[in-house]
Amino acid sequence: MSLWTNGSSNLSYTSFILRGFPGLKESRALLALPFLSIYLVIVSANALVIHTVVAQRSLHQPMYLLIALLLAVNICAATTVVPAMLLSFSSRFSHISLARCLVQMFCIYFLIVFDCNILLVMALDRYVAICYPLRYPEIVTGQLLAGLVGAAAARSTCIVAPVVALASRVRFCRSDVIHHFACEHMALMKLSCGDISLNKTVGLTVRIFNRVLDMLLLGASYSRIIHAAFRISSGRARSKALNTCGSHLLVIFTVYTSTMSSSIVYRLARTASQDVHNLLSAFYLLLPCLLNPLIYGARTKEIRQHLATVFQWAQHQVPSEKLQPPSSHRELPA
Repeated sequence: MSLWTNGSSNLSYTSFILRGFPGLKESRALLALPFLSIYLVIVSANALVIHTVVAQRSLHQPMYLLIALLLAVNICAATTVVPAMLLSFSSRFSHISLARCLVQMFCIYFLIVFDCNILLVMALDRYVAICYPLRYPEIVTGQLLAGLVGAAAARSTCIVAPVVALASRVRFCRSDVIHHFACEHMALMKLSCGDISLNKTVGLTVRIFNRVLDMLLLGASYSRIIHAAFRISSGRARSKALNTCGSHLLVIFTVYTSTMSSSIVYRLARTASQDVHNLLSAFYLLLPCLLNPLIYGARTKEIRQHLATVFQWAQHQVPSEKLQPPSSHRELPA
């Protein structure tokens, strides 16, 4: 452990021990295989859909590029969380410095907020595509798309940076053990020994304001989109528009439900064990990363067709010819 000293009374830990699922004690190492398996599935599934979008020129359109970006964020989020989680199961590799802890905290929350902001950009893209289909190519250009993604990243940074900056100013003197598998904000704040009312207020205010604003924007966008979709005269085009919106809405439901349910349970179930809270944190961090590629891969017709082609090609690469047995013929001596 490391202590930072400023005078005789101000002591603060500068390194910590991550202890995910502390109630399991030595048995928590058994969780390594399930979480590693989940991580590998997340990376493989997301990477497969991303590769399909990148490799197929017909999918180089704003909607599919945004889907690929969303899935790339999923890989980054899982990579930020799971390796640290696996290390927290071992007492030998579970140490983390305060600086690394704060960087991890920033990355986790930045990627969560950035994920939600990409969903907002996707909603805007679908709004223009369905409500103004003839002007869509001239409105949603590559330059506009890059600007919107840049604005989403800047908004995510502005939302997360104050929370992490306030956390960096707190003194941590109660313990050097974080009872969590990652540097989650409230798990770290439990180790503080000063007044953290400002941290709690800012964190809760930012979360509520961000969630409410996002839900209002998404609700307004998709209500207009669905209303415009039902007015499309062509049944085939109407069905395609509603199916695409259904995929996006399903992803939105998964992301926001997992995040909000974790926050609600964290604040209401005070008597629940730390392991339960940690499991809920893993649930809301990893579930969207696991389900998003399945939703877009199964429900988006163009991606599904190209994935089917990839699987068929892979099956055809399996050699169909059996190896011939070695010849038993011998030449007679002359």
